[in-house]
Amino acid sequence: MGERIEINGVRVYRAEPAGPPRGAVIVIHEIWGLVDQITRIADRWADEGYLVLAPDLLSDIGVTPEVGEELAALNADPDDEKRASLQPRLREALAPIRSPEYAAAAVARLRAVVDHLATLPAVDGRIAVTGFCFGGTYSFALAADDDRVRAAVPFYGTAPEPDAIARISCPVLALYGELDPAIVDRLPEVREVMRANDIEFSDHVYPGARHAFFNETNPNTYDPDVAADAWLRATTFVGDQLRGAS
Repeated sequence: MGERIEINGVRVYRAEPAGPPRGAVIVIHEIWGLVDQITRIADRWADEGYLVLAPDLLSDIGVTPEVGEELAALNADPDDEKRASLQPRLREALAPIRSPEYAAAAVARLRAVVDHLATLPAVDGRIAVTGFCFGGTYSFALAADDDRVRAAVPFYGTAPEPDAIARISCPVLALYGELDPAIVDRLPEVREVMRANDIEFSDHVYPGARHAFFNETNPNTYDPDVAADAWLRATTFVGDQLRGAS
């Protein structure tokens, strides 16, 4: 069980491994914010032997963990009308994240988390990032903005524009559901840009899986078999990339 603290002015959930860390993993939440589902993922990474920091990037615009839990529960409701009623609330709550100023501030906060991890001798520069949806997008963004990140695993995140992709200096494993056309349809272009810039990029698209296939709190999208396979791929990838990195 971890704790919610503040590091370099950023609110984070911190989870520690039982022994010396194999490195550090930054876990970036979905659009629901730093809810319990994300802190459980952080705990799972800690159980794998990593020091984990899960930053809160949305409380400052009003999407606190409490608000996020309420919105996420509404999104997971089996009633179509209740889910539809979420959309105007969600658009209003998340309107600030569409501004360039928000994006710059979010990346600055993520860099502040990396700043902290980079000072820890036990981490020894072995830093990875992963995230989901919103967090997958910002996993790409941090990898493009900070060359201290040694591995990135975005789950159903939107890749940045080609000029930003060109700045990525670490290996990337991207995980997607086939039934997520807004993201998957762009994948051939992303692969080509990654290849043109000699970036070590791999992806896996799960047949029949939807967006948010990893979120066990949403029965409308969760796929336990796909989630289990994605977890194995993610942990294996991070372990391989951070092993010996410094």
